[in-house]
Amino acid sequence: MNDVTIAIAILWVFIFIYSILGSIDFGTGFWAMLFDRKNSDTNAAIIANRFLSPTWKVTNVFLVLLVVALVGFFPKAMYLVGTILVLPVCLALILLTIRSTFMVYAYAVKKYSRTLNIISGITGLLIPALLVSVLPVTLGGFVTIVDGVPHLELAKLFSSPTEYAHLGFGLTSELFLSALFLADYSREAEDEATYRIYRQLAIITGPATLGMAVLTTVTMAPEAAWIVSRFEEHTFWFALSAAAFTLGYSSLWWRKADGRIGFPRFAVVAVVIQYALASFAYGASHMPYMIYPELTIDEGFTNAVMFRSLLIGYALSTAVLAPVFYWFWKLFLKDKRYLRPE
Repeated sequence: MNDVTIAIAILWVFIFIYSILGSIDFGTGFWAMLFDRKNSDTNAAIIANRFLSPTWKVTNVFLVLLVVALVGFFPKAMYLVGTILVLPVCLALILLTIRSTFMVYAYAVKKYSRTLNIISGITGLLIPALLVSVLPVTLGGFVTIVDGVPHLELAKLFSSPTEYAHLGFGLTSELFLSALFLADYSREAEDEATYRIYRQLAIITGPATLGMAVLTTVTMAPEAAWIVSRFEEHTFWFALSAAAFTLGYSSLWWRKADGRIGFPRFAVVAVVIQYALASFAYGASHMPYMIYPELTIDEGFTNAVMFRSLLIGYALSTAVLAPVFYWFWKLFLKDKRYLRPE
């Protein structure tokens, strides 16, 4: 693998990790708001908030790593990317700042807990929608260059069916992944009643996510036929992705030896693998373009010296952060003293 391939692979890893963690994080905020309003007699909102309390900080760490990787490895791309995406990205950052502020203070001041759930729930829908709206822009047809200055054609973008298909896919994915994870989290906390609630939500949102994925591909064809034709070259990976989804989704009906229904941990792992396979196939089909047809990864790449420095820096930071994340997982996602406080 050459330098630019390694760089785009690292960037893809950060995008994928943030997509999964962000989907679970933002979707959990929505479920916390929903159950806080309508089902106060269940522990669904309590379980959701218990997960949110520490983990939103970890999600933001990967967002920072993603931005640093993009700016560091592809600085020549930042003028074009920054110019055309300044509106959705800035709006997302404003909402993320509001959400983070409430996350910091609402847990310390109990009278704001209801407001926190509302803010977390609303931003949990709006932030992913803004970030997912970036994807159609990279497919081409929405950027014009006038006197060397790129312009994003917002009217054309928001009248395009593929934009709304992407939004629908992003929102259903967020709700499905978060419901599936919270089902596993509830089982880990030995709260079977809450587990059944989130299992049912995962069962409902799973097929909706798969349907939106198909619809998104169909709506791409008129405006981005180039990438749809390339999907055919990676049919094997998409087929593996579909198989992983089928296996994970079906595991929600498998019966355990003790009579309980569902293997949520297996379902979470299988579905994450499914998203990894699908996103790999999508990314491979998208190459070598970062934004079609104006910008390729080779045109935006940094120099060899900066690349090696960044690579060393990421290797060292990974060595430091990996045990920290493992400790975090053991403390907040496995320790029964946190999962089931007296």
